[in-house]
Order: sequence, then structure tokens, then C-alpha cells
Amino acid sequence: MNKIIVSISFFILSSCATEQIENIETSKSEPAFKTAVDSWFHPSSEGEQNGAVSKDASEQENLLPSIAQYLKKGIASWYGPRFHGKKTANGEIFDMYAMSAASKTLPIPSYARVTNLENKQSVIVRINDRGPYHGNRVLDLSYTAAKKLGIHKAGTGMVEIKPLAPEQALPQLQASAAKQKKQVYLQVGAFGSQRKALKLQNKIIAHHLPQPEILSSTYKKATLYKVQMGPIKSADGADKLNEQLAAIGVTHTQFVTETRQN
Repeated sequence: MNKIIVSISFFILSSCATEQIENIETSKSEPAFKTAVDSWFHPSSEGEQNGAVSKDASEQENLLPSIAQYLKKGIASWYGPRFHGKKTANGEIFDMYAMSAASKTLPIPSYARVTNLENKQSVIVRINDRGPYHGNRVLDLSYTAAKKLGIHKAGTGMVEIKPLAPEQALPQLQASAAKQKKQVYLQVGAFGSQRKALKLQNKIIAHHLPQPEILSSTYKKATLYKVQMGPIKSADGADKLNEQLAAIGVTHTQFVTETRQN
């Protein structure tokens, strides 16, 4: 009887171990991860594939990450001179004159429309940093973003935040730029060193891609050299250019609205 129990126990343990090994190997065969943006804006249809009953639109909305619902309204602040030229959480150089923001929870990088609930002014920012870490604030805007929203003098303001997928952000940025008689460009790098900016420019040219331009912006003694391509005319054009850049190792790109003047 004891031999039978031992045999059964060994079989169960062997089965568990086999199942664990299969699960580990299966997970390795799948992509290591999906981008945070994809998981936010393109929810999995696994339930439907497994024969689950499809849900109506309101129920589907409730399945979105709770953080997307939480960050609809809150207090925003801004940061600028002390951090100008320093690295952000994703390794980019912080530019207080760019349209960017820091968030504790939104995906990096991603885009969001931020609206000042007092004056209804609205801007689109790119999330490329973490913070703020003061009080119950939900967003830290760049100086220029805060100025356009009208909260730079007060220091803080109540805002509404709406996350945007990149394909949603581009046409909205283009519409906003057109009102200012400006255009949207693809920024492929920003450096505190002109030599590094020139190196990236030459690398892109060497691979027979459209020649980027280098713009500089200076605050006190800190100068940033921004490498930009464009203007961007369509989402398809942006996708194609990003694919070509990714093939040569240039992946940290962003849409910016700027003139071509230094």
C-alpha cells in the first residue's frame, strides 16, 4: 500500500513539474513584452477568441486600465530651469521649451491631451519623464506646456488628462500647428553636445535617409541641439520614416511643433 501511495505521489509531482516546464517554455516562445501603449489602446480580444460572450461598449470601457480613468482630472504643476538639459526617466534630454510632461503612471513614452479646466485651454504633451513627487499632483508639465495652458504663473492648476495613441496625437498636433502657421516634425534626438547631434545627423545621411536639421535652444549656459526631420505630412509617412530609423537603431523619436529657425 505504501508503495502505491509513493508511486501515485511521484506521478503527481512529475506531472506538476512537467506542467511548470511547459509553461515556462511557452512564455519564452512569446514576445518578451508588449509596449505599455499597445496594452492601453489595443486591448486583447482573448475573451472573444475563447468563446466568451462579447460585452457592450460601456462594459468594454470598464475593462480599460483603472489608471486611465483615475487620471482624468487632477492638479498639474510644472518644472523647468533646474532640470533643463538633464536626462529624463527614459534617457532623453529634458527641454523646458518642448511640449512634454512627467507622470507617475502614464506609459513612457506616450502622448496625452491636457486641458486647463479653468480656461479650457488645451495642449498635447509627450510623456517622457516620471513625477511629480510632491503632494497629490498628477502631472508635471514642461515650462512651455504650462505657459500655453496658463498655469505657469500660479504654479499649479486643475487639469483634465486624456491619454492619446500616437495615431491620434499626430493629426491633432498637425491641426494645432496649422493654426499657428507651423508644421509638425519628427525629432530624432536632443543632445547637450553639438558633436553628438552632428554624429546622429551624419549617421542618418549615411543610410540615404532624408537629411535632418539641427536646431539649438539655449537657456542661460545650457544649450540643447535638437535633430529633426520633416515636416511630417501623414501618419503613413511618419510610420515609414520611423521604421527606417529603427532599422539603423534610432528609436527614441517624437513629434514636435517648431519652426525651422534656430
